[in-house]
Amino acid sequence: MSFFDKLKQGLKKTKESIFGQVNSIFKAFVKVDEEMLEELEEILIASDVGVNITEEIIDKLRDTIKERRISEPEEARLALMEIIEESIGENEGLNLNTSPAVILVIGVNGVGKTTSIAKIANCLKKEGKKVVLAAADTFRAAAIDQLEIWAGRADVPIVKHDEGSDPASVVFDACSYAKNHGCDVLIIDTAGRLHNKKNLMDELSKISRVIDRELPGADKETLLVLDAVTGQNAISQAKEFVKTSDITGIVLTKLDGTAKGGIIISVKKELGIPVKFIGVGEQMDDLQKFDKAEFTKALFEE
Repeated sequence: MSFFDKLKQGLKKTKESIFGQVNSIFKAFVKVDEEMLEELEEILIASDVGVNITEEIIDKLRDTIKERRISEPEEARLALMEIIEESIGENEGLNLNTSPAVILVIGVNGVGKTTSIAKIANCLKKEGKKVVLAAADTFRAAAIDQLEIWAGRADVPIVKHDEGSDPASVVFDACSYAKNHGCDVLIIDTAGRLHNKKNLMDELSKISRVIDRELPGADKETLLVLDAVTGQNAISQAKEFVKTSDITGIVLTKLDGTAKGGIIISVKKELGIPVKFIGVGEQMDDLQKFDKAEFTKALFEE
């Protein structure tokens, strides 16, 4: 099964509950009018696109209809697809040009952070990169054990210390390992405590200082993992992280578990941060680099 097919399957709940309704509206109306636009607006808001973003999308659709003199609902549907794809923003891949480069992964507990790390490692391995993981979430023994299990599944080495160790010391050793073993990418797991905890932010700053000192000039991505099932709450959570961390990308997990996948449309608009990976299943290959055209097509395709 291609990833596009997995994407379609993974977005089944969102497609059937929300965008299935969108397509139904375009079929139900024989002409393009304000009533049709109002119904579209209601559905998009219900799909967790967000009120402000939805209004912006509908206003753009209204303008496009006037400019192109669109009268057929199917033409309006295609215009809506274009607008939504544009709203998501450009595809932005990882900036990992140095060797080694670093990916720092943050996010609260329960969002799928640890599994996402292993899946990103698997994705990079397929590109021919040599990857090492660092278990810098030392506050929970389970976190270290879980990452070790997933490292085994991804067949990548892991640098770890005992529970309660200084996370920065783990990162120091992981940086040394990456340099000494010719690794291309170092992926660091961090503690998943609540985003409003000052000590967590201090810890992230300390880790960043170690990276800058030990791997000067290394490209660094800071990825925030969000659970799509939590919808607009994930956006609120992200806004708190943005206040204290230089986040370069979003990993949006569990899109297969929600009927409100519209969150992916609002993430870029609300946060100004690109979605770089999406998860549509539990298997190792079910986290992939985000492609806005494939995503939009998967949502709307009959």
